Amino acid sequence: MKIDHIVQSQQFTVPMIWNLFERTKEMEKIVRRGGTKDYERFIMASLFYAPSTRTRFSFESAMYRLGGKVISTEQARIFSSEIQGERLEDTIRIIGNYCDLIVLRHHEEGGAIRASSVSRVPIINAGDGSGGQHPTQALLDLYTIYNELGTLEGLKVALIGALDKGRTARSLAYLLSKFERTKLYFIAPPEVQIKEDILEHLEEKNVHYELLDSADKIISEVDVVYQTRIDAERLIDKKIDLGIYNITKDFLKKMKKNSIIMHPLPRSVEISRDVDSDPRAAYFRQAENGLFVRMALITMVLDFE
Repeated sequence: MKIDHIVQSQQFTVPMIWNLFERTKEMEKIVRRGGTKDYERFIMASLFYAPSTRTRFSFESAMYRLGGKVISTEQARIFSSEIQGERLEDTIRIIGNYCDLIVLRHHEEGGAIRASSVSRVPIINAGDGSGGQHPTQALLDLYTIYNELGTLEGLKVALIGALDKGRTARSLAYLLSKFERTKLYFIAPPEVQIKEDILEHLEEKNVHYELLDSADKIISEVDVVYQTRIDAERLIDKKIDLGIYNITKDFLKKMKKNSIIMHPLPRSVEISRDVDSDPRAAYFRQAENGLFVRMALITMVLDFE
């Protein structure tokens, strides 16, 4: 199943998701046996205009595991010709001459779509803007949920944090909306609650959702807690106790025994370190899955059959 570009979660249908999951299982086997040389003729450009460690390293490792080669830059916003006024579209046109695939993280929302409109090689969106999308993170999140719980149907998912500009939570909401009987709970201080565009999409898909300012009401019912950060400096109301949004051992006591905790990482204080040893803490397994899912996505844009 060939894909031209990966720029938004919405572009993935349910059959495409299952195809991705099948490929991902194969990638796990490939990594266990030491990698493959099947893609040794391909070069991937890692073009990051905004800081990243996990996403960039997982993509570059994924390409190396497939046998391919990588050309890379970090902080391209500072070190590229953009500081001299070069437009993203021109950069993409040039770099596309040097590689077979561009993995792009851009500081502007919609940067990946702009890039894909002019690129002669596939573009993979590695996160764009503040409040944009991060589809590959959402796909690895979805794969983790399926791996951990064995289903994507009938799930209750709590998304916690600064959701208005949360690329990962927004992208995951789009994917979860594709599955039957999904219930989503958006838990955030009112001024950083999820945006209307996501809610309108969920209403179009007849997905149940609730906006909450605390997890107390639903924590004993949900299957997945998807935790993200809240930057205190973004809040106008300084009286809000952000501690109520953190996951602690007391929080664990209220959760279902077979539920899971996820986080796109990096974390700060929002998940206590003493939660790490709980079997429901899936965030490090989630990060590992990023390698396998991104290997599979690379094959989906490079396979020409």
